[in-house]
Amino acid sequence: MSLTTFPVPAPRSSLMVRRRIATYFVGGVEQIPGLVDALARHGRLVHDLSVDVRDGVRESTMTCALLVEEAEVEALLARLRELPAVVSSELV
Repeated sequence: MSLTTFPVPAPRSSLMVRRRIATYFVGGVEQIPGLVDALARHGRLVHDLSVDVRDGVRESTMTCALLVEEAEVEALLARLRELPAVVSSELV
């Protein structure tokens, strides 16, 4: 009888956690691709994406959930806040 071996994944240095993020931005629907790209960098999967853009309202809202390493959450929020269209970004 032969034994089949399966590769064992390497242990992760930190755990991935699911975080909900709300981002408030200006510039309308044209800004959405850049915001999603900033969230999805490094292979992150964006889940439950919701965008609220209204005529006559200065700020729009984008909320989503994503898996991110816990140690990287604050750096991700800081990168979002640096985008020219972003007014604020925070955990919800």
